[in-house]
Amino acid sequence: MGRDFTQDWNTLRTELARVIVGQDEVVEQTLTCLFAGGHALLEGVPGLGKTLLVRSIAQAIDVHFSRIQFTPDLMPADVTGTTIVEEDKDGRRFVFRKGPIFAQIVLADEINRATPKTQSALLEAMQERSVTAGGETRMLEPPFLVLATQNPIEQEGTYPLPEAQLDRFLLKVIVPAPDAATLASILDLTTGVDLPEASTVLTADDVLEHQAAVRSVEVPASARDDAVRLVMATRPGESGAPPRIDRYLRFGASPRAAQALILAAKVLALREGRSIVDSSDVRAFLLPALRHRIATTYEAQADGVTTDTLLQDIIETVPASC
Repeated sequence: MGRDFTQDWNTLRTELARVIVGQDEVVEQTLTCLFAGGHALLEGVPGLGKTLLVRSIAQAIDVHFSRIQFTPDLMPADVTGTTIVEEDKDGRRFVFRKGPIFAQIVLADEINRATPKTQSALLEAMQERSVTAGGETRMLEPPFLVLATQNPIEQEGTYPLPEAQLDRFLLKVIVPAPDAATLASILDLTTGVDLPEASTVLTADDVLEHQAAVRSVEVPASARDDAVRLVMATRPGESGAPPRIDRYLRFGASPRAAQALILAAKVLALREGRSIVDSSDVRAFLLPALRHRIATTYEAQADGVTTDTLLQDIIETVPASC
């Protein structure tokens, strides 16, 4: 008999709560990526616990973890690995030395501090779960998950991620600053003698089993069609798009956006003990699944109109399926 998804979700969530104060939505969206088999991009100013969250998830699951600190001088080979020459009694030979991308959970810390050339070193790994180097393709060990953090792109010394890179993240999670009560709890938790750490509560095989269970959740035509209408409404010129879409969006979401909506909705349904997706599950993830897959015009930026504002327009304008 398979493991109980809801029970394991709650166990993992409880363990993370020992380390991460508040940020319930951030934690749940990140775990949604884990069980949906997709990558997560966490955006927020420094000091909000993004790196701590990723480390704690890796500690709570018995997997191989690595961290890549992205800096302007980081090279693609520093991520994927490189071929070196080794010499022994039998002579010289070429040996591939694996880079930190060869792990199961990879923390790409401050990913937008590196140049686009280095950022793109993750593209094949994120999409194909493989790395091609030295003329050979090497598969990555499942479950493979990139959890990337980035500073807001308005900050000095950052490089916006290319659209192709952004599209490979299942969700973009906005990490807000804590309120006063949460900040007080953080101080109580982190300034004492013993700093809390997450304990291992799941294995890699457990995660793989749950990822397979998520895929088996049924999606009725009504929920599928709702995802289609929501994604189509982001495209300028579409008949069902809200009025401000034509004015404020340069381009709409890709098919990966619809896939992200469905996969995240499946996780939510399974969390709640349901084997079938509802349209409300799909709509719950519209902002994190699409905010990084659409691009605003300069006029939108001048008028202070954000992608989240336009996606909220879509939620309010596009009717839900019955």
